[in-house]
Amino acid sequence: MAEIIVPELGESISEGTITKWFVKEGDSVSQGDVLLELETDKVNIEISADNSGVVSRIAKQDGDVVLVGEAIGSIGEAAGGASAPAAPAAVAAPAAPAAPVAAPAAQSTAPVSESAAAINASPAARKRAREQGIDLSAPGQAPAPAVATPVKSAPLTQAEPVNASKDAKPTERKRMSRRRVTIANRLVEAQRTAAMLTTFNEVDMTAILDLRKRRKQAFFEKNDVNLGFMSFFTKAVVGALKAFPLLNAEIDGEDIITKKFFDIGIAVSAKEGLVVPVVRDADRLSFAEIEKNIVELAGKARSNTLAISDLQGGSFTITNGGVFGSLLSTPILNAPQVGILGMHKIQIRPVAIDETRMENRPMMYIALSYDHRIVDGSEAVRFLVMVKALLEDPEALLLEG
Repeated sequence: MAEIIVPELGESISEGTITKWFVKEGDSVSQGDVLLELETDKVNIEISADNSGVVSRIAKQDGDVVLVGEAIGSIGEAAGGASAPAAPAAVAAPAAPAAPVAAPAAQSTAPVSESAAAINASPAARKRAREQGIDLSAPGQAPAPAVATPVKSAPLTQAEPVNASKDAKPTERKRMSRRRVTIANRLVEAQRTAAMLTTFNEVDMTAILDLRKRRKQAFFEKNDVNLGFMSFFTKAVVGALKAFPLLNAEIDGEDIITKKFFDIGIAVSAKEGLVVPVVRDADRLSFAEIEKNIVELAGKARSNTLAISDLQGGSFTITNGGVFGSLLSTPILNAPQVGILGMHKIQIRPVAIDETRMENRPMMYIALSYDHRIVDGSEAVRFLVMVKALLEDPEALLLEG
């Protein structure tokens, strides 16, 4: 007999919720077969069988919260399946003797059997009887059916006040997923603990759009990936973080931990909510490598196959509300990070070129939310100005890496 144990789920994750068992008691399984899916605060994890055999016990059901290291079922040896034929024999045995079947039928008209039927009333009926002072256990009471009548009708009469508000609008109550609860708690915690401010600027996207138009085909043929916007923004953010390292830090008690690496989180909208997989060592990656990383991580996020390691350790986050049409927003910090850059929709707007000329340009508002506890306003503004400058000179960004 082998226990089905909840494995280690990752750093800081101690429990999960069973979303679905793929097997039931009595099923034969082979080593490596997926037994169930577990939802954690960050990702869904499939738990597989460590050995072959027959699922002999399932101790926790769909929707139950389970702890790391907890036994939630067991797998017996495959030979145990030999006991299966015994079950039908046991079921058939009582049906063989005719006399015992007939005996209860003969007794069914006796007063005692009426009392027994009353005693076997539903919990709601027994509760109703207690409230009305009726003793269901009295064996000699003939009017047992009279007790059953009010018991059945009571819920109907009690239900009338509930349905009295017939003008009430239809609603649907649905429990939040574990991940949605976690997202909600983290966002509230970020706003509660950080001195969060947001500063804004705008980027003229003319140069990037022109560069992408000229180079995108050659880029794709060489790298087998499209040249998107995220690689430009990631590189610009890395350049600004090098100039303003406090935006690449976090607070630990009364200490400031400044990170000497550049693991950039890219927010991705998935079915269960926003997740932030991390592009590791973005400063060392080419534009093509960044784009490939983002495509891979976004695909895993949308197919719910992200690993815990894909989400851990980011030092700064970029989120793009523009893909949904957002023109301007204030992104919330991804704690314990102290900075997050918000991208928005590219919109053609009239821009003053000089004192006498106006042109329509593709403009994007960008927003930097930051933790004012360690990042001063002037530093945040200069960080965002540098991001703007780097984006408006993308060829220098490409050349300098």
